[in-house]
Amino acid sequence: MQKVDEVKSIQRVNGTGSIQKVAEGVLGRKVGGVRVVPLVIKIVAIFTIFLLVSNFASNYINLLLNRGELIRLMNQLLVKDLKEIYVFATNQHEIYFYNQNYEETVKAIEESAIKSLKGQKSIAIGVKPDASMFFQASKVPRASSFEDGGTLSQLSQSLKSGRQEGSVYFRFNREDYFGVYKYIEKWDSFLIRGEELNEFYQDSQRIFRDVSFVILLITIFCALLGIFLIRFILRFVSRITSSLMKMQETQQLALIDLSKAPNDDITYLGISFNALASTIDNLLTIFRKFVTQDVAVRAYREREIRLEGTTKNLTVLFTDIKGFTFMTETLGNDIINLINLHYDRAIRHIHLHDGIVGSIIGDALLAVYGTLDDAKNNKSQEALASAYKILDVAASLRKEMHDRKEEIVKRRGALTEAEERIYRAVLIEVGVGIDGGEVFYGNIGSTERMTNTVIGDNVNSASRLEGLTRVYKVPIVCSDYVKNDLERGSDGFMFLEMDMVQVKGKTEGKRVYWPILKGNIDLTLERDIERFSKGLKAYYEGDWVVAYKLFSECTLPLAEVFRERTEDPVCPKDWNGIWTMKTK
Repeated sequence: MQKVDEVKSIQRVNGTGSIQKVAEGVLGRKVGGVRVVPLVIKIVAIFTIFLLVSNFASNYINLLLNRGELIRLMNQLLVKDLKEIYVFATNQHEIYFYNQNYEETVKAIEESAIKSLKGQKSIAIGVKPDASMFFQASKVPRASSFEDGGTLSQLSQSLKSGRQEGSVYFRFNREDYFGVYKYIEKWDSFLIRGEELNEFYQDSQRIFRDVSFVILLITIFCALLGIFLIRFILRFVSRITSSLMKMQETQQLALIDLSKAPNDDITYLGISFNALASTIDNLLTIFRKFVTQDVAVRAYREREIRLEGTTKNLTVLFTDIKGFTFMTETLGNDIINLINLHYDRAIRHIHLHDGIVGSIIGDALLAVYGTLDDAKNNKSQEALASAYKILDVAASLRKEMHDRKEEIVKRRGALTEAEERIYRAVLIEVGVGIDGGEVFYGNIGSTERMTNTVIGDNVNSASRLEGLTRVYKVPIVCSDYVKNDLERGSDGFMFLEMDMVQVKGKTEGKRVYWPILKGNIDLTLERDIERFSKGLKAYYEGDWVVAYKLFSECTLPLAEVFRERTEDPVCPKDWNGIWTMKTK
């Protein structure tokens, strides 16, 4: 039963979806709460209305004209019938003069008059000036008197003015009639031959109804055919509209597919849009290269960039190229090509890990993590992943340069002194410092020239930590913030505490760490880490003799720094475990 219910539910959903698609095809889709009605529907609806109005109006005018002609013809027929009744009634008066049988005479007149009646409500009557009935020849109920006093008064007035016959509209038996009349002096009565209007117009109304139905069918057929033809002619209007709606939903410009489009103004409109979109897209591409990803997205969505910022909890990565002065002196202008080659690869990895490049100053690059709304992973995790990718980029470039050197050596035997110097200059090595916390992130400058920046103590701290990579001979140095933030979101790294350092410009010590990929830790490295950690503990406690011994047993390049510090077994009297840096 559950499966049956599920099937029925799916069928209902599919049915609802199909109905919705049909409704959207006819009435259009809603965009921003406003329904966009297809142009084809508007055109066909307007022309259908005009077509119906014009056809029905023409049919109705034709009906009115035909009714006028019918009235004229009916008037002639009624006059003919009335003359016959008049002659017969006159003759019957002569008969009545001899036999004095009034009822038989009236009955004879009615029987003669009724022969000329065709309709169910056709009448031939005689009306006295006092509204009493002289005779009534008809199939309708017999009336005792003529109820239309207004018409009778009109007839009497005409008689006084010398007019004894004519046409007249009147009411009889609660129905509207049209007829002709003639005064017969011998009987002192108005003879009236009439036809009920609705019955008389019945055939013309039926024809009007039938013709209207045919008009409606033809109009519907023409409307459907018109929809097909107009949709075909304007098919690229719907394609353009659909493409624009999709662009609005995705907030991304794209080119409209105009393949096989006819050479008309609609196609020209689409081509013009594509040209404009291509230009704007090129400008946006250029714009994105000079601003951060989040700024570009916000500018596209809000249509403006404002001088504003906010405090955010971000992770900041700072990387610098070591020995840059020597490289610049050796390579000259060619240093630009080498830096661009390095940055092109490094920045790609930063973007892939949801980072944004805050600034590039010569050989230094600042990246920020945690600004993107759609970022899925821990910001410090992404910063560390980027840091290792940046190191891989530098190592890859060094390997490429080494391979080129080996090719030259194989071909020529050795490098010249100048070539050897250049070779050493292109062997890029980088250091990375990572810190994080509350920083100001936003746009600063003026309305004419602004830049996106990140400001805060932790930004400067990331730069100082990068400087420590040269001191401690490790590729990456990070702070407590990164360690704590990452331990809440991932277990892919092991953080080796290296020292408690008071960097230049600070009054307090800060623990610094070397983040090591757990996948890179083997037995040798694990033993060295254990010895270094024990030595660091003795170093903090001021037991420099034990510390020196443990550091001497450790093969990490990092331990060499502490061996130099603890060569003198006497620990300073004011030792608090914090090493003060004298340089940046």
